[in-house]
Amino acid sequence: QVQLVESGGGLVQPGGSLRLSCAASGTIYSINALAWYRQAPGNERELVAAITSGGGANYADSVKGRFTISRDNAKNTVYLQMNSLKPEDTGVYYCNVEVQRYYRSRLYAYWGQGTQVTVSS
Repeated sequence: QVQLVESGGGLVQPGGSLRLSCAASGTIYSINALAWYRQAPGNERELVAAITSGGGANYADSVKGRFTISRDNAKNTVYLQMNSLKPEDTGVYYCNVEVQRYYRSRLYAYWGQGTQVTVSS
């Protein structure tokens, strides 16, 4: 099995910064793409940022220039650096990891438990 542990959420004032982490552990041969999603109350879950195995990243238009996604392959960890936070960034942030558990096995997608980010003065 694969476990994802998220950390780094919290309460921050507008204009502030937070760094989210998501560490994967368990039976892992390799990790393909990693991504961060968020869900605000009453809204559907939306993609915030994603990074491929080669390091290519893409972002939602609403966070471009403010958020940076990165990965540490040695630690099986993905990060989301969030700067210039706005109240509309408030929500529960979830990591999503595509894992190859064994050599030549298919990819499985796993979700983190979610971490609350609240941007408010």
